[in-house]
Amino acid sequence: MSTKFWRDTALPYVESRRACDSRICYQEHSHPTYSIGAVDGGGSVFTGAPGGPVRLAPGSLVFVPAYRSHACNPLPDQSWSYQMLHLDAAWLEQLWQESAETQTPLQEPIRVCNDVRIYAAYCELNALLFSSASTLNKEAALIEFLLQYGLSQGQTLSPAPPPSPALQQTLDYWINGRFATLPLQALAQEAGLSRYQLIRAFRRHTGLTPQRWQLNQRVNLAREALRQGDELADIAYRLGFADQSHFQRVFKHYTGVTPGQYRN
Repeated sequence: MSTKFWRDTALPYVESRRACDSRICYQEHSHPTYSIGAVDGGGSVFTGAPGGPVRLAPGSLVFVPAYRSHACNPLPDQSWSYQMLHLDAAWLEQLWQESAETQTPLQEPIRVCNDVRIYAAYCELNALLFSSASTLNKEAALIEFLLQYGLSQGQTLSPAPPPSPALQQTLDYWINGRFATLPLQALAQEAGLSRYQLIRAFRRHTGLTPQRWQLNQRVNLAREALRQGDELADIAYRLGFADQSHFQRVFKHYTGVTPGQYRN
C-alpha cells in the first residue's frame, strides 16, 4: 500500500490524495470540505446514503458535499486504489457563485457518476496537481474542471435535511473549534434539547451520533493543525485526547494514515 498527499501553500483551498492497493477500512465520517473521490482499481462500497450501500467500480466518482456523513471501503478481503480531492467549501461556493451558468442548490445531494469522460478529466487534473506544472496552470485546470463537472448530473443518493436553528448553532460552535470535548448533557443544554432529542437530531442531519460527530470534528481540527505544522503532542493535548498514542490511533482510524504520514 502507498499513500501520497499533494498540497501547495499557494493553493490552500485544495488538497489531493492518492492511495494504491489499500485495504484500510474507514470509520463513517464527514469532512468540512467538499470532496470528490474516484475509484482507480478494485471494488469498493460507499455507505452513508439512505437506501443502503452503493457499490463502486473502477471509473466511478463520488461528489460529497461538506459535512455529509459517509464511508467508502474496499470489498471484503480485497484491496482498492483511489484518488480524493478535498476543496474548501467557502472557496468553492464563491467559485460557483461567480459562474453565471452555475447555481448551487441549498441542500446538494451526494452524487455518484460513472461517466468515463469525467473520470478521465478528473485523472488528468489530479496528475497535473501532482506534477511540477506552474501554480497558474494548476489553478486554471482545477477551476475549469469544477465549473464543468462539479455539479454534474449523476445518480442522486441523498439530499441533506436542514437542521433546526438550535442544532445548527451547536454544529457551528463545534466546527469553529468550540465544544471539542463537551459532555452530552452539557451539549444538550447548550442546544436547548433533551439528550434524546439531540441524538435524534444529530442522526437525522449528520448520520452520526453526537459522540461520533464530536470525535470526527476533533480529527478534522487535527488535520488543520497538522497542516499548520503543530506538534503532535500539542495537538493531542489541546483536542482532549488521552495521550499522543490515543491521538494517533483515532486519527488513523478515521483517515487511514498516521498523523506523521498525513503531515509529510
